[in-house]
Amino acid sequence: MLSQALRDRYRYPDKFFDIRFKGSLSTTPGYFRFGSNAICYGRSSSAVPAPRPGTSFQDVIRAVSIDNKKLSLPFNLTEIIDNLRLERYANRGTAKNLRRLLRKLYYRVRPLTTLTFRKQVQRFHARNWRKRIFPQWPVDTTVENVLERVLLLSMNAAGVEELPFVWFWPDGAASCLVMTHDVETAAGRDACANLMNVDDSYEIKGAFGIVPERRYEVSPDFLMSMQSRGFEVTIQDLNHDGRLFDDQKEFLRRAEIINRYGAKYGARGFRAAVLYREPEWYHALEFAFDMSIPNSAPLDPQHGGCCTVFPFFIGEILELPLTTTQDYTLFHVLNERSLDLWKTQIELILKKNGMLSFIVHPDYVMAPDTLPVYKALLSYLRELRKKESIWCALPHEINTWWRARSKMSVVKNGSTWRIVGEGAERAVLAFAKNVGGKVVYEFSPAARPQ
Repeated sequence: MLSQALRDRYRYPDKFFDIRFKGSLSTTPGYFRFGSNAICYGRSSSAVPAPRPGTSFQDVIRAVSIDNKKLSLPFNLTEIIDNLRLERYANRGTAKNLRRLLRKLYYRVRPLTTLTFRKQVQRFHARNWRKRIFPQWPVDTTVENVLERVLLLSMNAAGVEELPFVWFWPDGAASCLVMTHDVETAAGRDACANLMNVDDSYEIKGAFGIVPERRYEVSPDFLMSMQSRGFEVTIQDLNHDGRLFDDQKEFLRRAEIINRYGAKYGARGFRAAVLYREPEWYHALEFAFDMSIPNSAPLDPQHGGCCTVFPFFIGEILELPLTTTQDYTLFHVLNERSLDLWKTQIELILKKNGMLSFIVHPDYVMAPDTLPVYKALLSYLRELRKKESIWCALPHEINTWWRARSKMSVVKNGSTWRIVGEGAERAVLAFAKNVGGKVVYEFSPAARPQ
């Protein structure tokens, strides 16, 4: 269904738009523009896609046409969105195989190296990060930009001034906040209690990613110490050796073990170590949600990014992307000790009403020079939550909401609209409007949050 990606985002009434693509798509995928603020990757019927991101892309916006209330695009919308979310633009041939080989070599010698040496390697790996134009840094909202533009074009084609839809977050929240803590070492495990105290002092509950094997002992008492305080436990990889995705057969073997640990710990979510990932393999994971794909990752060991600040489904698994910079990257790769980057990212995400998601490690953040930075972040987020009506949620709560929302519908109710479906009592009816060529959202007066 060509309009599925648009309908999944907005949950608008059935048969509201008629979207199709025209012409024969190019046999080879590549990069092209769709308006001034969206670099796309995929096949097009109106342009010769470029093999690499650059400044000389063809803009296919002129090939869009409207005929008898039907919108015709020069590409398959759902294919383009999937290519971005699943990072298909970054997973091609020789370059992908070379990255895997270098990763294998690095993790073979890593146990023999010092932390100082590893930091130097990571900085060297990220040395050209400022030259990367795609995904956009520090936040990439290409998915949102493409879908908003298609929405405006669809409204124009259909001759409608506003679109009723299910608002993105429950109870009319402007955005969503999720805090996660990946526990990588025994020292990190031992710091979890103090980190929970810090979080609690700022009224934030987070999720702790536990490495099941090799790194440290995971006792039932340790898990209960988190769960009994209202924090969530998720699974982080198997043994954090960086080799989970080296080989598909080996991944499948490890996935069976990881799934057993998920059941044993009562964990519904998963994250891969170092944010290594192969989304096309996720069908082997028996988790409700994954948290391994960053929004934009020029500084990470695995470059790429899903180019969205919203959850999305990969088959049956819900992806909760990481939309801000990890504390380790901020402190030890960029060597920063301020909130400037985080604040910039927060502002950009809030403009799209997206999800603010963080990774903060107990292994690194409890040091004298980094803990004050984290406390300043929590203080900033606490004030922001009061001003912006941000929903602070655990990962499993976001998973529950997003799955419920994905099944909700907007139906006619006399001269107005209403939302139906399980969980609709928390849903808010909103309207998307075209204001000066931009999408503006408004709540229905009857459903406006108090």
